Amino acid sequence: MRIPFLYRILKSPFDEGLQEHTEKVKECAWAFQQAMESLISGNGLSFENHKQEVIRIKSESDAITRRIRGHLPGLGLLSMNKYQLLMYLKEEDKILDAIDRILGLLAGNSSTKIPDMMKKDIYLLVDTAIELVEELSNLVIESGKYLKSYSEKQRNNIKKCANLLRQKKQEATQIENSLIRKAFALETDPVSIFLMAKLIESISSISLYAEHAGDMMQAMLS
Repeated sequence: MRIPFLYRILKSPFDEGLQEHTEKVKECAWAFQQAMESLISGNGLSFENHKQEVIRIKSESDAITRRIRGHLPGLGLLSMNKYQLLMYLKEEDKILDAIDRILGLLAGNSSTKIPDMMKKDIYLLVDTAIELVEELSNLVIESGKYLKSYSEKQRNNIKKCANLLRQKKQEATQIENSLIRKAFALETDPVSIFLMAKLIESISSISLYAEHAGDMMQAMLS
């Protein structure tokens, strides 16, 4: 078993902005959640404000990603596999890209309204996706602590976070399937049905990418 002393020798990606990047992803997810609430409630101005906030946070996150990538060549002694680290960042960036894509879709089709019968479940799908991002953040925090102590307690905390991620992902899939059925049952034009299905799938993809990032984090620690 590795010992905490090794942490002093090996460079930790958490020291190079990994946890900072995850926090930006969470911050962006919160802004997205508020944007969706504004959209569903019909507050166009608030939606646009939160959309701009997402753009700002995403830009800050991209800068952190570039910084981490820039530091990798000099980190000869890294406590994690570099390839896995880059794959982890890629999954987190997919979360940001999905949020950006969703808001772009909604902004470009402002006349598209979410049917009343679907609003509650859309709220639930968004909230579940945000919960996955929050749990991913918890996983990263616990992983950073584990690399400093290698204690069994921290390892168990990581397992709990990972289990919660999988559980929440299953919930998101169930909500997505229910919403897709409702979307195709709508009595409206095919374009509106397509856009609604696209929206549902895109929101659900946030949960998928968060789960993938969690899996990659566990792989880095193994």
